[in-house]
Amino acid sequence: MSTYNADEQFEKLGLTLPPAPAALGVYKPALVVDGKYLYLSGHGPLKDDKSLIIGRIGEDLSMDEGKQAAQQVGLAMLATIKQHLGSLNKVKRLIKVLGMVNCTPDFEKHPYVINGCSELFAAVWGSDNGVGTRSAVGFGSLPDNIPVEIEAIFELY
Repeated sequence: MSTYNADEQFEKLGLTLPPAPAALGVYKPALVVDGKYLYLSGHGPLKDDKSLIIGRIGEDLSMDEGKQAAQQVGLAMLATIKQHLGSLNKVKRLIKVLGMVNCTPDFEKHPYVINGCSELFAAVWGSDNGVGTRSAVGFGSLPDNIPVEIEAIFELY
């Protein structure tokens, strides 16, 4: 384990975690493989009251509201990590993020939106271990009309 304390870094941000989302289908929200890798299923923008941020970017939500929704997705992912591992400190580094943006066909700023999550992870695990590879892509729709869905892979200690 590193001396870097991701749990303390998160506390310094002054943000709160929503409740970790439960699976709403036939899948696991989190899966540890070989004791070394953590795969997180696609997460949506779950709020503290368990409701979802809803809307399509470029139609119902602005680009900045989309970025805030992506940060909220990141918070839901952190809640899942804490629920399944007990601590953010068990994550060594982020490997990969796939960010899916529910947007109008003419919207082109998918990476800006997904930065809401990426900036959160960088703040929690640092600019080296909190930044991994990434794809940010647009979709014509997402489940329940959520604006953003994100999945990720982490390396564990």
